[in-house]
Amino acid sequence: MGEKLKNSNAILFSSSLLLLLSLSAAVSSPCQLQTLLPRPLPSPPTLSWKDSELESDSLVETSEFDTVNSNSTLEVRLELHHVDALSSDETPERLFDLRLQRDALRAETVYSVVSKAVARNPRRATGRRSGFSSSVISGLAQGSGEYFTRLGVGTPPRYLYMVLDTGSDVVWVQCSPCKKCYSQSDPIFDPTKSRSFSGIPCGSSLCRSLDSSGCNRRRMCLYQVSYGDGSVTFGDFSTETLTFRRTKVGSVALGCGHDNEGLFVGAAGLLGLGRGRLSFPSQTGRRFNRKFSYCLVDRSASSRPSSMLFGDAAIPRAALFTPLLTNPKLDTFYYLELLGISVGGARVPRITPSLFKMRHDGNGGVIIDSGTSVTRLTRPAYIALRDAFRVGASHLKRAPDFALFDTCFDFSGKTSVKVPTVVLHFRGADVSLPATNYLIPIDSSGTFCFAFAGTMTALSIIGNIQQQGFRVAYDLAGSRIGFAPRGCA
Repeated sequence: MGEKLKNSNAILFSSSLLLLLSLSAAVSSPCQLQTLLPRPLPSPPTLSWKDSELESDSLVETSEFDTVNSNSTLEVRLELHHVDALSSDETPERLFDLRLQRDALRAETVYSVVSKAVARNPRRATGRRSGFSSSVISGLAQGSGEYFTRLGVGTPPRYLYMVLDTGSDVVWVQCSPCKKCYSQSDPIFDPTKSRSFSGIPCGSSLCRSLDSSGCNRRRMCLYQVSYGDGSVTFGDFSTETLTFRRTKVGSVALGCGHDNEGLFVGAAGLLGLGRGRLSFPSQTGRRFNRKFSYCLVDRSASSRPSSMLFGDAAIPRAALFTPLLTNPKLDTFYYLELLGISVGGARVPRITPSLFKMRHDGNGGVIIDSGTSVTRLTRPAYIALRDAFRVGASHLKRAPDFALFDTCFDFSGKTSVKVPTVVLHFRGADVSLPATNYLIPIDSSGTFCFAFAGTMTALSIIGNIQQQGFRVAYDLAGSRIGFAPRGCA
């Protein structure tokens, strides 16, 4: 009995010693920190576009559907502005609250789109459908789009604000006559005043590419896009010329919406940038080499506008690339392979690749999205990330939770704060986030919150707050996405 007790004590002593050694090793490896310069919520941005500056006499006509063969590629640069610029009379706090409301709607809609796609029969019906199905969910609501630009529609070009959205495919614009149209900043587009407007016949491959199509009495194609939030746009499916500063892009298939109902606001329509066949990058693929990129500025630190590039110049040499994955059930979203996350220079042990794996049925995985603000991680991954960050930030003064954020800090009176580093480990690309990409102001009193959230679904979303300051390059020809830090210059 005494011998057994001695052995037990020896084992207990050895275990305690190993635990102490591991703890001391953890303490001896310092947490990597970086500097955050706390800034308050930004004031509403102002719009500075003048349509006369957008027009040019030297324009190039191009189209994915042109029969002219050409090896030359075009390059286009656009200014992007945040949707807050359409509400310049609101306070910064109110704008932030509205942004979180839009963000919650956006995330909910993403999950709705994916769940419906997963539940659908994998075989899509072929041939033209005579009626519309309100159950078809195609893309996301314009009301939750966060960035827009100004471009010309028709010939001569009528300049309109258009939301740009990587989570939608169909390009559309409000058209007169309106059965029901929402309020927008510019006059409604009148297709009868455009020399380049042309209807699409019902039997065409473009009409058959729609998820939900129909025919009018003249056997011309009709479209309907129903969004996850109940919004809908309906009208004539047509081709039209779009003008991007010094470049015209002809024969772009777009919806001319005469009945647009729901949560749409401000802009005249939507430029879909998703992966589907009818998205703008897919339609214009040859001439822009199926390449585009954007850089979204941190508006609290810079007055420069965000920007978008199309063509070879969109792909920066300094970018770190990760392969694009394909969801067999859904072709709109851009899926990436996230392998893990580091906090303070150390990989978070409980965040494993299996938490982000796309399943065979199309569920799960990780998408990158321009219209979602806050990155949402499947809940086990988020809990592990949050706990690791709290340990690394234990020297910082905590503040009460706010909205969807459960890890907030009081930086009032401080001009500089040391915070743990955060790195997203994609396959082939370790993306080190600036401190402003994960600690964001929620008021003008110095309260900052950790800008990640958990989701009970299997799908994780990389939002635009985490993308700020990077040029995010979509090289569809190479089936990859790149991240170039400090890419907004």
